[in-house]
Amino acid sequence: MKLGIVGAGALGTLFGQRLAAANEVVLLERRQDVVDAIRESGVRVDGQARNAQITSEPRDLFGVGVLFVFVRATDTLRALRPFASELSPATAIVSLQNGLGNEEAIKTSLGGTIPLLIGATTESALAVGPGDVRRVGDGTTVLGSAGASPELVNRVVRLLVDAGLRASGAYDIRPHLWGKLIANAAINPVAALLDRPNGVVLSDEHAGDIARSLAQEAATVANAMRIPLPFTDPWTYVRTIVEQTAELDNSMLQDLRSGAPTEVDFINGAVVSAGRRAAVPTPYNETLTALVKAREGTRR
Repeated sequence: MKLGIVGAGALGTLFGQRLAAANEVVLLERRQDVVDAIRESGVRVDGQARNAQITSEPRDLFGVGVLFVFVRATDTLRALRPFASELSPATAIVSLQNGLGNEEAIKTSLGGTIPLLIGATTESALAVGPGDVRRVGDGTTVLGSAGASPELVNRVVRLLVDAGLRASGAYDIRPHLWGKLIANAAINPVAALLDRPNGVVLSDEHAGDIARSLAQEAATVANAMRIPLPFTDPWTYVRTIVEQTAELDNSMLQDLRSGAPTEVDFINGAVVSAGRRAAVPTPYNETLTALVKAREGTRR
């Protein structure tokens, strides 16, 4: 099957390399250094390279059967607008992005009747060079429908499983999206503002206190919305994720360092917005959202 991957960052590279074992994979990436590296050496995970096509032209992906989206939530509209009216109505769109709001952005870009799958993944990868990553831990990907048939969800799950990835389908994807959202809301802004890898959340007492409060506050919002979370204690879950990704510089930290807009509005900001709708105060997430946005302003 011909597969497209929008965004050849760490996760896009990881999934692309795995899927390239038995499929024709075409990656779409703006950064020329990544394009040049993959053209020369393939997509590499843990030193193992596989051949895949790489392009900076969206039209090279118009004929794919499945389109995976890995770009930052801030880039979803820009990245997918060229695909409007160009994809087959049967092309499955799979979002494995951070935060909330990607479903709405994708449907705005491509239309509301597309076969869309939304997923949450705990896969992690550490970039060691353009198109070259090291897999961190053994994550799991859960997919659910946001306009796709159950049969299509099962087919995409099987595609990932056949590629050697742990994957499953869920009737209701919201618990898994909120589970990942809680982890990201607790870890990403704290480590980003401290300019340290994720492990600082456990190695520094003060950082841990803030992360714990962020997680518990977000979980309170989810409970008020009657979303059954996939864990009983949010802090225990967050600690597990930190232990698996302690050496990683998360995406929010990378964006602050590069001067790019962060996903804070789609992560902590999404918790704040949901809290307002559910009449749940979210002072920790509101404060961290403001601090990250202030830091963005100083880095641009």
